[in-house]
Amino acid sequence: MSVSDFMTKNLVVAQPEMKIFDAVDLMKKNNIHRLPVVKGEQVIGLITEGTIQSAMPSKATSLSVYEVNYLLNKTTVADIMVKDVQTIKPEASLEDGIFKMRQNNIGVLPVVDANKTLVGIITNNDIFDAFLKITGYNDGGSRVQLRIPEDHKGILADITKLLADNDFSILTVVVNRKELETIIELQIESRETQQIEKILKEANYDVFEATFISKKNLKSE
Repeated sequence: MSVSDFMTKNLVVAQPEMKIFDAVDLMKKNNIHRLPVVKGEQVIGLITEGTIQSAMPSKATSLSVYEVNYLLNKTTVADIMVKDVQTIKPEASLEDGIFKMRQNNIGVLPVVDANKTLVGIITNNDIFDAFLKITGYNDGGSRVQLRIPEDHKGILADITKLLADNDFSILTVVVNRKELETIIELQIESRETQQIEKILKEANYDVFEATFISKKNLKSE
């Protein structure tokens, strides 16, 4: 899976000459928390709620309300934007995007192509949505967790064959390898949770959780 699979393509951007108040209004109107700053089609900066807040005069200032408003009305996005912006290419793996965010302690990456043209943006919320999709959380069905004390080659093939032979279709598989055991989580397109659990237990698999999950409709923000 690549960054392009989960990035936001309908972009809302700011121009460097835009006033701070206009950038704030743009964020509120679109219910977002940051704006890439572009000149032409290339990213030259990033403005966020945090950078705007930092630019606001302190409550302890001796300036009058008139003076504060005057200064803010003259301040542009270019004056306060983050100029050293971390970006990522659309063909990069989703894991690379997550790693880059974690390494730089940031929650957003503008996505640029080989010509450094802005083509999208990926945020921590997009990453959360990707995780829900990968795990099949929104799809519903039977979720079964198996404890595998001794992992070995071919175990996934054995499990999928067993379920296929009983006419069950697997939606997603997540493997969590721990120090002393491996946990395999299956999302299966079926409401027959108890029957699935019975089949797996009869095949000597250690089923420690089997639940039915209804479909979820994720509300976009």
